[in-house]
Amino acid sequence: MFRELLEGRSWFRPIHSAYVGWRSRHGGHPDWGQLVGKDQGKRLAQIDPPRQGSRKILIATSIGGHLPSVTIESMLGAALGLRGVEPEFLLCDGILPACMTCEVRWYQDLERFQQEGPLKDHCPHCFAPAEQALAALNVKVRCYGEYLEKSAHEQSHMLAKKIPLNEIGSLCVDGVSVGEHALAGALRFFARGSLGSEPAEEAVLRSYLEASLLTLYAVKALLSRYTYDCIVLHHGVYVPQGIVAETATVMGVRIVTWHPAYRKGCFIFCHGDTYHRALMTEPVALWENLPWTDILEQQIMDYLYTRWTGSCDWISFQNASIFNHSGIESKVGVDFSRPCIGLLTNVFWDAQLHYPANAFPDMLEWLLGTVRYFAERPDIQLLIRIHPAEISGTVPSRQRMVEELCAAFPDWPENVFVIPPESGVSTYAAMEGCDSVIIYGTKTGVELSSMGIPVVVAGEAWIRGKGITFDAESGSDYYRLLDRLPLGRRMSQDQVQRARKYAYHFFYRRMIPLEFIQQKRGWPPYKVTIDELNDLAPGHSKGLDVICNGILENKPFIYPAEEMVI
Repeated sequence: MFRELLEGRSWFRPIHSAYVGWRSRHGGHPDWGQLVGKDQGKRLAQIDPPRQGSRKILIATSIGGHLPSVTIESMLGAALGLRGVEPEFLLCDGILPACMTCEVRWYQDLERFQQEGPLKDHCPHCFAPAEQALAALNVKVRCYGEYLEKSAHEQSHMLAKKIPLNEIGSLCVDGVSVGEHALAGALRFFARGSLGSEPAEEAVLRSYLEASLLTLYAVKALLSRYTYDCIVLHHGVYVPQGIVAETATVMGVRIVTWHPAYRKGCFIFCHGDTYHRALMTEPVALWENLPWTDILEQQIMDYLYTRWTGSCDWISFQNASIFNHSGIESKVGVDFSRPCIGLLTNVFWDAQLHYPANAFPDMLEWLLGTVRYFAERPDIQLLIRIHPAEISGTVPSRQRMVEELCAAFPDWPENVFVIPPESGVSTYAAMEGCDSVIIYGTKTGVELSSMGIPVVVAGEAWIRGKGITFDAESGSDYYRLLDRLPLGRRMSQDQVQRARKYAYHFFYRRMIPLEFIQQKRGWPPYKVTIDELNDLAPGHSKGLDVICNGILENKPFIYPAEEMVI
């Protein structure tokens, strides 16, 4: 549908040709044609043809313009094909009025976005180049528009237009939380953790709701017509991936989600849900009985100290230059000789989903409530570190915590200190000087507890529920935990060892290395570096074997890093 629509327009051909040429010169989509050509010109299906009745895997890339996802998922399609599986791909063909590629900073004219969505700005750069890249693998590419009747378009548009605004976030259709994902998508669009102050935000939210409904109806129709053993997709949240994942789950189809990990060359794969949730509910039995040795302890501690600078990571927001406590005291005004409690925020807009374990409705309410509490505790200092990714992340936040704090507290408490996101103060060094640290959703709790620093968890942090931290179950429970501060002691030796076991599991076993994925400058931030297609066959990469076995056999996505230590 979209391809015919675009190719009939005079403006499409030159834009598309220029775009494909730019991608070719600057390393966009993987050139599978070149690699397949090295195998004597054979296509993937001809190298290892799927057997009659072979398993089918749907790789629901959806957003062809999201180059990091196309890079990894096309590689997975090739790897699965070499294992006798029939991989298929799902792409949006330009029918969604809003999606994850849309961000407010790209739209000077929001009225134009309301009218046209991404059709002219993003869709020409999304569907056709991705379809062309996948064509070299000789795989089936299915498109959203193929599975949407006119009635589905009309129903989606009318419901998104008519539903009361205050009911959108909780809207559930056919067992799928379309409203929750629409709201998460709109918050990401505006790079805010809450709506209420942006022009055209209602229209944008309704566009995301319509896109969510269209995704729901397209995926339902697809899965009603074809049977898949598993659906693989990136993120598992936002629009459309969150809807694809939840619709498949409701219809009884197993899903696997993935996301780039922090360590260079590594990726996190999860069964059944986005990693934001899956890592919170992962059974402790997967790691708590891990045979612990001095070598493993040295390995994880060496890595954790590199986290201070991010030298071994490709996802890092560290730009620290102040590591000593005296320098921090001089810069911030805190006095580490007196009791001090640390507090770490995370980016407010990121993955705004419902987490039953949260003690507060959202991070901002937690932050403001915590400052009010400490304003009544002059015996203790509170040192707040605002997440650096507010300004250095892929999508910089437009709802800054410093501004929210200043607006809420015109008379600033004298015992509360703030390290802003742009500060060169080391987060780790600052928290090391504290009695204990309070977190909401940051993974830094994994690292701090490994340093022996007691951690209080109020939100959806992955360290929650591991028998390591103080986990608040409600708002009142949270304040009772604060009443116990300062603790005046570090964690016990047994607690620290448990924390380090989990850190090892999290950073070395859940983060699966793919040695042939190399970091590069530009976009996407990595590339596939193999000499021939057969490099993706079984036995060539332990990490890839773990991933493919997890997808095909429903096995845990755990890399046996402890067995690799010499």
